[in-house]
Formats: sequence, structure tokens, C-alpha cells
Amino acid sequence: MNMILQQATLSDYASILAFYDDVIERTPEIGRHAWWQKGKHPTAEGVRAYIEEGSMYLCREEAKIVAVMALSPYQGEDYHPVNWLRDLPDDEVAVVHILAVSPDRQGEGIGEQMVRGAVRISKELGKKALRLDTLLSNTPAQRLYERLGFVRRVPKRSARWSPGASM
Repeated sequence: MNMILQQATLSDYASILAFYDDVIERTPEIGRHAWWQKGKHPTAEGVRAYIEEGSMYLCREEAKIVAVMALSPYQGEDYHPVNWLRDLPDDEVAVVHILAVSPDRQGEGIGEQMVRGAVRISKELGKKALRLDTLLSNTPAQRLYERLGFVRRVPKRSARWSPGASM
């Protein structure tokens, strides 16, 4: 399996929203692991913003989307209270958000390919770290990230989520 990670365009917008809705509807544990809810998270406005800033990526098999993620070319203030291995300026860090794989294709290594693609793109953009975060309850994502070499880091003070760290 060698899928190509491609940058999404506004012509992909409706398909991406439908993809997230499908993932939410057909992933029984999504509410417990990721707290995603149709229409609430990921939001249509957020998806559109990621596409418009060039941060939304997808993998297709033939014409069908099989995975989607946002890869922000900066980190926001939400990431400042974490004990990172390296303290870096926001513009030297990329961050993975809302990574999802089709329920039909989970367990096939597509999530791994997406994260490896994010690492590659981050390096091409000259970033010094790639960061991601999960809720403490999102153990499937945590296992994937740790298997790929990400290191679990914790907030300097109590928070609901547990981020992974750099490339």
C-alpha cells in the first residue's frame, strides 16, 4: 500500500466534511476516545480554515478519501504549558490535528503513513519539531504515536490532554 498524501483544496471541502461525519457515525468508541461529535468537532468552520491556510491533507484510494488530517505550520498558545523536550518558538513547530482514518481501513497502517507524511512535510517546511496531542482517553492514537517514536509529554499544570512530542 503506497498512498499519496495530498494537500486538500476547497473543492474537497464537502467530501472531507462527509468523511468526518462517516468516521464519527461508524466508529463506536469515537465519543469515548476522541470526544468527536457530528457538527461539533471537527467543525465545518475549522475544516474550511485548515483548507484555506493550506494545512489540510488527505489520502485517497482511487477517488475515495481514506484518511484526513490537519497539519498546522505553527503551534498555538495551547501548547505553551507543556514540558517539551525542546522549547521552540511557535513558528518552528508543526502540529497534527484531527487525524482520522476510514473505519473500513483502520488497522492497515494508513494512520502510520499519515503521521510519517506529516513528519516529512514538517521537515520540508524547515520545522524543528512535530507535535500532536490526544485526550488521555484516546489510547488508540497514543499507541500509534508512541509506536512511531513520539514521546509522551505532560502539561506543566493539570490539563485534559496528553501531547506527544518532537520528531
